[in-house]
This record gives sequence, C-alpha cells and structure tokens, in this order.
Amino acid sequence: MREFFTGVRTLGRGFGMWRTHPKLLALGLLPAVIAFVVLAAALVPLALTLGQLTDWITPFADGWVTPWKDLLRVGLGIVILIAALALAGAVFTALTLTIGDPFYQRIWRGVERSLGGSEPTGDTGLWTTIGEGIRLVLLGILVALLTLAIGFIPVVGGVLATVTGVFLSGRLVARELTGRAFDARGFTTSARSQLLRSGRARVIGFGVATQLCFLVPFGAIIAMPAAVAGSTILARALSERAGISVVPQGMQPPPPPPPPRHA
Repeated sequence: MREFFTGVRTLGRGFGMWRTHPKLLALGLLPAVIAFVVLAAALVPLALTLGQLTDWITPFADGWVTPWKDLLRVGLGIVILIAALALAGAVFTALTLTIGDPFYQRIWRGVERSLGGSEPTGDTGLWTTIGEGIRLVLLGILVALLTLAIGFIPVVGGVLATVTGVFLSGRLVARELTGRAFDARGFTTSARSQLLRSGRARVIGFGVATQLCFLVPFGAIIAMPAAVAGSTILARALSERAGISVVPQGMQPPPPPPPPRHA
C-alpha cells in the first residue's frame, strides 16, 4: 500500500508542475481538448441512447413485471457505460499523445531537465508513438469487454466491473505514459516491462489515480499534461531505483532488482 500511494503522490507531483512550470504544461492543453471533443462526440450519443440500446439488447424482458424489467435494463446500462468509460481512458490517452506528440515531447524533456541529473536524449519517434497508441486501444478494447462480462455477475457485478475497469485501464495508461521516457533512455520493450513489474504497486497507484482524474468531467484536459509530467517522474524513479540512468545506444540494460518487500 505504501508503494501504491507513492504512485498516487507521483501524479500529485505532476499536478504540482502546473504551479512551477505552467507555460510548459499548457502546451499539452490543445491536444487534450481535441481528443476530449472527439471522445465526447461518441460518448454523449451513447449516453443519450442508452435506454433504447438496453431495450434492444433485452427483448426477452418485455413481458417481465416491474421492477425486475427496469432493474435489469438499468443495471445493463450502467455496465455498458462503465465498459465504455474504461475504453475511453485508453483511447483518450492514445489519441492525445499521438495528436500532441511534439508538445508532450517538450513537456517530458522539460520535466527531465527540472529534475536534474542525466537527461535522456534518445528519440521516441512518431511511428513508435502511433504503434504504441494502436496497441493501447486494442488492449483497451479487451479491458472493456472483460469489464462488460464481469458486470453480468449477479449482485456484485457492477462494483466488480467498476473496480476492474479502473484498475486495468489505469495500468494500461501508466504503461503508455511512461513509454517515452523509457524509450529515450534506450530501454528495450523487455527491460521496460521488467522495470514496470519491479514497481507494480507504484505504477498501478499512478495509473488508477490518473484514470480517476480522466473520469471527472473536463478533468482529463487538465490532468493529461500533469500525467505526462508525473509519468516522467515515475519513469526516472523506477530507473534510478534499479541503478540505471541512461543506457548507451547499442548496450542492453541490466535487469532491474526485484521489488522491495514490505512487512
């Protein structure tokens, strides 16, 4: 739990950059607004037609007596909305980072300079960003489908679906956000995965906090630049804890040490 809340505080440090580096983080607002508008154009019609959608999915309940018919369709509507929001977090992250790649490159490099020490100079590349974004969306679809399936569990399905959706989508978002800082350090995909596993609780804490911010109306716009800043802090912290700063090009990074065990 200590590591989990360290991850939450890391996002808080990212938000603190709005106070110390407001012009830098403001660069990330426009891409976030564009991605938010695109997603809203899909989610708002879904929310408005949710009643018709649940009626169409459950024609077998037309003859049911009240309140069972209404309970079934309201519960199904909530589960569909939860799954849609879980997917929306992944799509928003992928779309925003792809649209605003030059701006977010400046943000995370600016955060690296403000932290001092060795600054990674590797180039992540636009095609890498696009590829990672596609991967994130595909995994987000799987999370949404899993969330939808869990939602059908009687009695506890809604709560379990919400927790699962936030937990898994937050983990995906954290991995995507830290990708640029790790790639610029010269880490391979395998080494990056090992680092994320070594700080699993911290990564999940950061990702869950970010995902919850994304669920607040208009919160995603302000949170996205802060999340990029926080993910840079997170990537550096995990790298330094593993004793790795910047890997010279062509050299394979050593594996990180196992995560610390707390009593």
